[in-house]
Amino acid sequence: MRVVALGGGHGLHATLTALRRCPPVTDITAVVTVADDGGSSGRLRRELGLLPPGDLRMALAALAGDDERGRFWSGLVQHRFGGTGALAGHAVGNLLLAGLLERDGDPVRALATVGELMGCAGRVLPMARVPLDIEAEVALDGVDGAHLIRGQVAVASTPGRVRRVWLRPADPPACDEAVRAVLDADVVLLGPGSWFTSVLPHLLVPGLRDALLETPAARVVLLNLAPEPGETAGFSPEQHLEVLSGHAPGLRVHAVLADAGSVSLPDRLDAAAADLLVPGGRVWPAAVADARAATPRHDPDALAGALADVFGALTPGRVPTENGTHDSPQHDSPQRGRSSRWP
Repeated sequence: MRVVALGGGHGLHATLTALRRCPPVTDITAVVTVADDGGSSGRLRRELGLLPPGDLRMALAALAGDDERGRFWSGLVQHRFGGTGALAGHAVGNLLLAGLLERDGDPVRALATVGELMGCAGRVLPMARVPLDIEAEVALDGVDGAHLIRGQVAVASTPGRVRRVWLRPADPPACDEAVRAVLDADVVLLGPGSWFTSVLPHLLVPGLRDALLETPAARVVLLNLAPEPGETAGFSPEQHLEVLSGHAPGLRVHAVLADAGSVSLPDRLDAAAADLLVPGGRVWPAAVADARAATPRHDPDALAGALADVFGALTPGRVPTENGTHDSPQHDSPQRGRSSRWP
C-alpha cells in the first residue's frame, strides 16, 4: 500500500512513526510544509534564502532506519548546538540540509541524499520548491475588525482567532514529485498538526490541491487530540473540519479519524463531517491518545492499529466515489457521516 502523509512538525512526525508500524503500508511518502520562519529554520532561511529545513529534518528523523546506523544518524541530525555563539540552537540536520540545498539547489535530491544516509523507510518531499510565507486574517479579542498577521510563527502564536490563511507568493509552484506521489497513492493522509500553519497550507498550493481533488486514492483526515494555544485555541474537533472545508470547498474525504476521548459531542462531529465525506465515508473514533503523556500526543502503536482498520475498510475494492459508485468497501456503518463505534 502506497501512503502519502501531508503535514509538518510534530504532527507529521507522529503520523510517519505510526505508518512505519502499520503492516499494510509498504511505501511511505511525506509531503512537508515549507513556510516555517522561526528558530534555526528561520535563521537559515533569512541568511541563505533556502527552504526552511526544520520540518523536513523531522520527517527524515521519523523515517530513519530502525537499526544502529539509522538510530545514530537520527540522533545526530536532531542534535542542537548549545552555547551562545553563531551555531547556538541550530540542529545538525538543518545545517546538513542547508549545505546540500545551497550546493545543489535541488531539494528533492538533497532530501534523497540525507534519506539514503539515514536508511529512511520512505521518502520526504517539500510541498513546494520555494520557501513560502503564511498570512492570516485574525480577529483580535476586544478589537473591532480583522487584522493581518504575517509569518508562520506569528500566526501560530496569535492571541486572536484565526479566520483564514493564505500563502505568499499567492500561487506557488508545487513540487512535481509531490504531485505525482499524491496522484499515484492508495491513501493520502491530511493532519494532524498545527491546523492553520502545517495542515491547511497544502491545500493552498494550486498544483497540490488539484492533485488532492483528482487522485483516485482514499483521502483520510486525522484530527488533532486537542486545540493548540494560539491559532486554534478553543477549537472543537468539528470546528477543525469546518475550517478545512472553508479553505478547500471542493475537497471530499473518505474517512475522518478522531480520538474517541477527545470528542465530547460525537453528534456534532458527525454532522460537521457529513458535508466533507463522500457517500459511504464515515467518522472513525478510536483510542489513539497516549494516556501516559503529560501533554496530548498520539500513541504510535494505537494510531498504527487505527490506521490499519481504516485502510482495511477502504481498500478491499475501489474506495467510495463522490458520485456514490463503489465496489462495496467494507464499512462498518454505511450511513453517511455517522458511526456506530462511538463509546
